[in-house]
Amino acid sequence: MMVVVFIMFSMGFYGFVSSGKHLLSSLLMLEMMVLSIFFEIMLFMSLSTLYFSLVFLVYSACEGALGLSLMVVMSRLVGGDMFSLWVSI
Repeated sequence: MMVVVFIMFSMGFYGFVSSGKHLLSSLLMLEMMVLSIFFEIMLFMSLSTLYFSLVFLVYSACEGALGLSLMVVMSRLVGGDMFSLWVSI
């Protein structure tokens, strides 16, 4: 199971590094990396420490909401989600 989590994290990292043009695909790869870290935490934590995993999920949901709001603001200002459009801001 740990190998699956490592492959999932590696795929997310590779996708994040290689998808440098669009903000939405970068955010999606970041969420994949966060979920793989969450799975790793759940594998190694005991049932008595589920509070930490809940806090981690709350922070990752806030990170996703901030990323999507940044994408909406960016698409309204410059007309797209490409990082090359940030130069025009």
